[in-house]
Amino acid sequence: MRIARFSIDGNVAFGAVEGDKQDELVLDIIKGIPFADFELSGIKVPLSKVRLLPPVLPNKVVAFGRNYPEHARELGNEVPDAPFAFFKPSTSVIGPGDEIQYPSFSEELHHEAELAVVIGRMCREVPRDRVKDVIFGFTCANDVTARDVQRREKQWARAKGFDTACPLGPWVETDLDLATANDLTIQLTVNGEQRQLGRTSEMSHPVEDLIVNISEAMTLLPGDVILTGTPAGVGPLHVGDEVAVTIEGIGTLTNKVVKRG
Repeated sequence: MRIARFSIDGNVAFGAVEGDKQDELVLDIIKGIPFADFELSGIKVPLSKVRLLPPVLPNKVVAFGRNYPEHARELGNEVPDAPFAFFKPSTSVIGPGDEIQYPSFSEELHHEAELAVVIGRMCREVPRDRVKDVIFGFTCANDVTARDVQRREKQWARAKGFDTACPLGPWVETDLDLATANDLTIQLTVNGEQRQLGRTSEMSHPVEDLIVNISEAMTLLPGDVILTGTPAGVGPLHVGDEVAVTIEGIGTLTNKVVKRG
């Protein structure tokens, strides 16, 4: 099931996305919230009539860096032996169609296409064989990075945590099992030109290892998001660019870069 969060007539709701053709998609409005038992209302609205929002509002976004060896090497970094985590604040999250605002303190903005895992229940110290039980689903992400700031400041809080630095969407796909999620095509285009192309099977540490690693240290809450790393091919974004992340079996997340006002 594809679960979207959307706004219509000033109201925010969740809905199940139905249909196969983009121009014929409809939303069956969900009664309640999708992290608990819910029912479909049977009230359906065309996707074209709503504004899609970030599919979740995470308490925290935990991101893993250098999880694709070729990406680590393209930036001159060593491949870490263990998962390497950092945070993006909830204020960095935007949804499909929202604008990425080029930060005034950077002159080198980069795209990073990523598979995002959405947590479905409160959990801590999750055993590897129980990881599947705490996952709500998967979505597309773009770990937008001020690369010059990342190099200069070493600590990544500003480089990866500025407002609009974490596009998510367009919805959460709940029907992917872990074996499938760990071997999906992931690609990114800028103005229609392919920049990144890889498979999640190239990750040094698969989804299970990442969830085990971070849940050893902290409690994960429903709606929290785990970013799993980016394949090789990262590169610059400029004002006016349209950047699109597409992940097999999930969908496409598209955003435009604008000058920060």
